[in-house]
Amino acid sequence: MDAAPRPFGELPLDPELGVPVPFACGTPAWNDRHSGGPRDGSAPSVRRLDGRRVTQCALSRVCGVCGAGLGRPIAFLGSRLEADRNAFHFPPSHLSCAESLLDAVRGLSGTVLGQEDHVDSWKIVTTAGFEYVRPGKEDLDKRPTFEPNSLLSA
Repeated sequence: MDAAPRPFGELPLDPELGVPVPFACGTPAWNDRHSGGPRDGSAPSVRRLDGRRVTQCALSRVCGVCGAGLGRPIAFLGSRLEADRNAFHFPPSHLSCAESLLDAVRGLSGTVLGQEDHVDSWKIVTTAGFEYVRPGKEDLDKRPTFEPNSLLSA
């Protein structure tokens, strides 16, 4: 298993984009099937989420960026659409981790952090709690979401 948690400055860099790869996007030990890289065997990338890590963040209440345990406030980083829907795809994070990650991905072209489309306007929302919602058979989007339930800031 890879070393987690890690401070933001010690996260591995995405080989394509040169930005830190958060815990929820996989780990540097990607060639070990038990370590948490993409299931297709490719290197972890800031472009996509690793479903196993996303679930681990939800069930173990660990930060999607650094992998350490969460306290309060809990931050969610996502698109303006996700904030308006109150349903985020990127896992909960420490506020400082979410701010650091936003600084790293802001301005990148293409999709990042598991988004299906390019995000022009990112939003950080803080909360005291959240629900982890797995998609149902009838849902078009088969990705799980995180729904903040005690908003502190929007």
